[in-house]
Amino acid sequence: MADISVQNLTKYYGDKLILQDISFDVQPGEKVAILGANGAGKTTLLNILTGRLPYDGGHVAFGQNRTAGVIDQMPDFPPEATVEDVLRLAFRESDEVAAAMDELTDEMACRPDDASLLKRYAQLETRLELLGGYNRDYEIDRVCNGLEIPPDMRAQRFALLSGGEMTRINLARIILEQTDILLLDEPTNHLDMQAVDWLGEYLEAYRGTVLIISHDRWFIDQCCDRVIEIHDCTCDFYNGNYSYYAVERERRREEQLKHHEHELAEKKRLEATARMMHEHGTEHLAKRAASIEKRIARMKVTDRPKTEKRMTVTFGDPNYETEEVLKVKDITKSYDSREILHDVSFNIRNRERVALLGANGAGKTTLLKILLGEETPDNGTVRKGVGLKPAYLPQQVYFANPHRNLIDTLLYDKNVSMQVARNRLGSFQFTGETQLKTVEMLSGGEKSRLRLCELMYDPLNFLILDEPTNHLDLASREWIEEAVEAFDGTLLFVSHDRYFVERFATRVLYLEDGKLTDFIGSYSDFLAYRDKGVKPENPAPVPAPKRKKPDVPTLDDVPRPPERPKRTGGTKNLQKQLNTLEREISQLETQSADLEQQMLEASSDSARLLELMTEKETCDESLAAKMDEWEAVAAELEELQQ
Repeated sequence: MADISVQNLTKYYGDKLILQDISFDVQPGEKVAILGANGAGKTTLLNILTGRLPYDGGHVAFGQNRTAGVIDQMPDFPPEATVEDVLRLAFRESDEVAAAMDELTDEMACRPDDASLLKRYAQLETRLELLGGYNRDYEIDRVCNGLEIPPDMRAQRFALLSGGEMTRINLARIILEQTDILLLDEPTNHLDMQAVDWLGEYLEAYRGTVLIISHDRWFIDQCCDRVIEIHDCTCDFYNGNYSYYAVERERRREEQLKHHEHELAEKKRLEATARMMHEHGTEHLAKRAASIEKRIARMKVTDRPKTEKRMTVTFGDPNYETEEVLKVKDITKSYDSREILHDVSFNIRNRERVALLGANGAGKTTLLKILLGEETPDNGTVRKGVGLKPAYLPQQVYFANPHRNLIDTLLYDKNVSMQVARNRLGSFQFTGETQLKTVEMLSGGEKSRLRLCELMYDPLNFLILDEPTNHLDLASREWIEEAVEAFDGTLLFVSHDRYFVERFATRVLYLEDGKLTDFIGSYSDFLAYRDKGVKPENPAPVPAPKRKKPDVPTLDDVPRPPERPKRTGGTKNLQKQLNTLEREISQLETQSADLEQQMLEASSDSARLLELMTEKETCDESLAAKMDEWEAVAAELEELQQ
């Protein structure tokens, strides 16, 4: 039986159709990503599944006795509740069982010969073990370490946390509850790379069912094996991760386009044939022409698939030839006696593409502000290359007059003609009536795109980006990436988007404990270095080559994460086999524990007890066999991976 079943779901907001006759099942143990543009209906679907929104048609159901946890459901906590109190709410039932056991301990001390008390205590002890109550302190510490919830935060009042911190605590609480189904809406927001990686690994090993709305492509590759894309009030299904989805979606579009063109050509051929028959004027041919026209009238031509336009521009100063762009030496910076940066030194050469990475609070933003001249270091120097013309794209883009439309914004800010403004906006995907929108009506991604549109005709040669894809949907992320790809100069960026980092970084500057690790190579190379401590050969920095014309992305340009999320192949099949075995082992463990509980309850019925003991022995033998099979598959998988 499916964990989640959606049949012919239809939803309106007023007269606007949002979802129409959507149907799908999610089987136990599946990890499914819900993708789609902002406004497509992803969150509406999640709210319907959680019961917070009514729907106008269809049927939605969860598997019998299946429990679900939702990341964005924030219960009301007492004002004085600490983070620790909120986390321990995940073990409410365990605490109740433990309290009952304490009471029984006192009663047994007074009535040591009462067998019923001993029996009840044994039952409670088994229940506490099943709930994981004996390990709750360890589990809380494990999850807090993974999601980077430090001890001082755990002591704070929950009501005083920021929105992002509250979301992180709530995510930790839901993980600790160990529900059967997780419904997660953008769970990686407010998490840095290390925490996102921990969450991905946790969900990858999670035996329950997961439904995720996320724009983090690397994260989807890491922990999802199926994609549901919502668009135009309906949905499409892809049996693979994001990398598979990106290529397969394009293949389907090309197939649909070929089908559309074939049908259109056939229709035109028949129309031409009928026209020729009419022109000859004979009665016989006229009847044939009428028959063909009836056939044409019944023909249905497949809709032409929508295709996204690509960037066709290159920007940046192609004549900037100074080798050293930036020289940073011995930068030190402290706030309130806490040292953020300690003797940080590095050089950036012309046309390098450098990622500035590190955990939240590591000092990335501080270092960026020092490079931009917005902050002054306590010690050290920053030297810029002769003729360097930097441009900065912050996380939050602001415009002096947000009430102007896009055309007027370019007219006033860049002093160009009306036609030039229209042409430039068109190059950055602002076409038709969109150009008449006011700036304040734009989404965050559109504002970033408009700022890049303003920057592109300036003779800049050093582009600095701070979280350029933060909170953007997939389409907006792809647009920003196309613009960055078209930039011909030196790039320095801060990002938690691992797909973005993998696509652009040829060098990684990693901040940790105030100190800097300078690594030449891709993000995947850097991860391998962090894991094994081995740098790739030939570590000399190599600047990006100067392009004479922009590269148009193709299917081959779809960035790939490490090998683990491949859709098919030996290791993938073995991993699926492992996941299946783990679910079967979990079911057998639950069955064994249930039989043990029944044995306790049947202690006075010798016939029933003997029957249960036989069942448990058979169950335990099956469990041991499955464990042996798991070990063999795991060993084979490890050998292939090595």
